[in-house]
This record gives sequence, structure tokens and C-alpha cells, in this order.
Amino acid sequence: MKINIKAIAIIIIVAVIGYTSCKKPQYTFGPLNTPTDLTLNAAIDGKNDANPAGGGTGKVTITTTANKAISYKIDFGDGNTQVVPSGTITYKYSNPGTFDYTITVNAIGTGGTTSTISKKITVFVAFDIPADIIQNLTNGASQTWVTDRLTPGHVGVGPADGFTPSYYAAAPNERAECLYDDEITFTKNANNTISMSINNKGQSFFIAASTAFYGKAGGDNCYDIDVSGTRNLTFMDATSASTPANSTRIQFVVPGNGLINFGTGGNTYEILSLTSTQIFLRNIGIDGLAWYQKLKVKQ
Repeated sequence: MKINIKAIAIIIIVAVIGYTSCKKPQYTFGPLNTPTDLTLNAAIDGKNDANPAGGGTGKVTITTTANKAISYKIDFGDGNTQVVPSGTITYKYSNPGTFDYTITVNAIGTGGTTSTISKKITVFVAFDIPADIIQNLTNGASQTWVTDRLTPGHVGVGPADGFTPSYYAAAPNERAECLYDDEITFTKNANNTISMSINNKGQSFFIAASTAFYGKAGGDNCYDIDVSGTRNLTFMDATSASTPANSTRIQFVVPGNGLINFGTGGNTYEILSLTSTQIFLRNIGIDGLAWYQKLKVKQ
């Protein structure tokens, strides 16, 4: 029998190729090391006893460490995430006001293994207050205001969707004397924020609908209340339907009981107009109405 050596060689080669092509490749990730001893620290810029939520820059230095971690995925709690190989980053929150955020860190080890840690923080972000607002309110440093008692409409009320005191506007000196002796001081701080202090001589004027809000009972009148201390105001764009034709479109929130010199149960004041000598404010009271007050610089 005649053997075809060439044909046999071809068959062997084909068989080898077929075998090797059917063999599944082997992969390896190496050892799977889950990160351990995960830590998380968040240092809020400007935080101290007087400013427990920070000085207003919104910057927070986040430091996270773990054994066997190759990178860290940080969720800042405001909808943003970032992978940080070193575990240290200074992040700037941008939403004006004081808000709680939960920072969550996933420490990533080899093979995609993770360990997780979270921390809740409270951060104050100062609104970029227009320069003319700062200047007129504080005179560049500190300035004291009183009720503009001789101006018609120095106290007034109107519908919630309006921007003038169309229901009632006080005549000169018409209201109780305790409304007129309050002194409100606005102070510019080093980081271009504004704080406020009040000397109400022991009493403030409340509308009847708001007395229970302040822990009192009765009608429109003067009530004993302690408003001592300095309040850091939170400024922001106005949330009402006002326009540049009837408002500066800037508002501020007074923390605590919300009082300036006239208690309505509201704490958010829209600056309708402001000059170097007079300010016209609007707030929505606890009764759902728009309340107005006019202040002037103390002479």
C-alpha cells in the first residue's frame, strides 16, 4: 500500500489547529483584595463655633483612606461623583444656603471589590450678593436702620400674588410705638456675606395671625421677645413672580424666628427696592398674605 506522507501531515496539522482553536482561553484577575479600614474625613472651610456650617465658600476637603484600595469613587451628595485615585480632594458645593449632604465613598480594590463608608455634613454656601446690595445695606461696613415711620406704607399688606400693599398701607406714626424703636444693624463680613443684629428694646410688634408662631397669644400688638445675637443672613435670587420692574429680584432668609422688626411668621424677605437711605421689603406671612415694611437709615 502506498502511503501519502504529505496528506497525513496535512491532516495532523488541521487536527492540531482545530484542537487549539476549540480550547477556551484562561484569564486571571490575580488576588481579589477588598479594601479594609476605610476612613472618611470632611473638613468644611471656615467652620468654627460661630459658623458651624462653614464660612460660606462651600469648599470641603475630603480625605479618605483604606488598606488595599487602588482608587476611590466619591459621591458628594449633590448629584455629582468623581473617581479620586489619591483619596483627597477639595470639592466646592454651589447651592446657596445651608444644606445637608451625605458623602459616600466606595474604596475600590483589585478585581473591582469595594468597601463603602458615608458621612453626613452640613454646608453653608454664600450667595454672590450684588455689590450694590452690600454697599447700600451696610455702607461698606456696618449700618443701622429703623422703621421709616413718617412714610406712608411703612407697614402694609396685600395679596400673595401682588407687589404693593393694596389691602392696607399704614399712615405716618399709625402703628404701636414698639415698632418704631427697633434698631436693625446690617454688617458686611470678611467673606462678603451679611449678618444682622437687632435691638428691639425688649419688644417686637406681631400681627394677630402670627402670635402663636412666636409662642404668644393675642391680637396685633407689642410682645416681649428676645432677639439678641447675630444672625448670618442667607441671600439668594428671589423665588416670587416679581420682575426687575418691581423688585431687585434678591431675597434673604433670617434664621431662627425670622424677625426683623415686624413679626408676620415669615422669614424670607424680598428686597423690592434699596437705596443708600431706604429699603422696601416684602415677605409672605403665616396667613399667606404679602406683608411690607419700609426701613430708613438711622440718623
